[in-house]
Amino acid sequence: MSGIRKVTVRTMTQAWATVPMVTHFDEADATEFEALRQRYKGQVEKAGAKLTPTAMLLKVVAGALRRFPDFNASIDAEAQEIVYKKYVHVGTAVDTEHGLLVPVIRHADRKSITELSVELGAIADKARQRKLMPDDMIGGNFIVSNLGGIGGTNFTPIVTPPDVAILGVSRSSMKPVWDAKKGEFTARLMMPLALTYDHRLIDGAAAARFLRWICMAVEEPFLLALEG
Repeated sequence: MSGIRKVTVRTMTQAWATVPMVTHFDEADATEFEALRQRYKGQVEKAGAKLTPTAMLLKVVAGALRRFPDFNASIDAEAQEIVYKKYVHVGTAVDTEHGLLVPVIRHADRKSITELSVELGAIADKARQRKLMPDDMIGGNFIVSNLGGIGGTNFTPIVTPPDVAILGVSRSSMKPVWDAKKGEFTARLMMPLALTYDHRLIDGAAAARFLRWICMAVEEPFLLALEG
């Protein structure tokens, strides 16, 4: 096994053996989300980066973690304490030819989508070139894993302690959605989302509210500015 695979085996085995996990699924109407991405991607390209759905979702997730502090926490089992973090560091899964790596974007809540796009592009390149330093992959509070660029309708990501949740994103697709105001079905771009959480701290209702807020922020991007 490579060094990365050895770490993956150790980390995943420990996570599966120690964390009681549940996965909650939902769908977000990403029609306006994608329209905004297309509208502003040229502006972000001028800053030397690509405006990807993952970069935009990092901003959404950072807002959700501020609003729902239980998801930005960890469990100290020995002390029987919950540790709430005052910072928002979000990891993002990067697929490389050497294995899966999860570099961390620090203080994601303080950065603009353009800044997140630039940093995400740079750190993903470092991951693929095997230039990440140990500090680049520690200290995260939450992970976003986006497989939408590859395919799939849903998957169940694994929580890795000390995180208490992880968001999985699958490929968006056009679906007929009932429009009650018009009284007809309309074609909408739907984004499948999966939230796996540590049931020792997170209850099902809390997970449903957290993921629904993320869906609402994707569907109504102004919500981020409105609620912070």
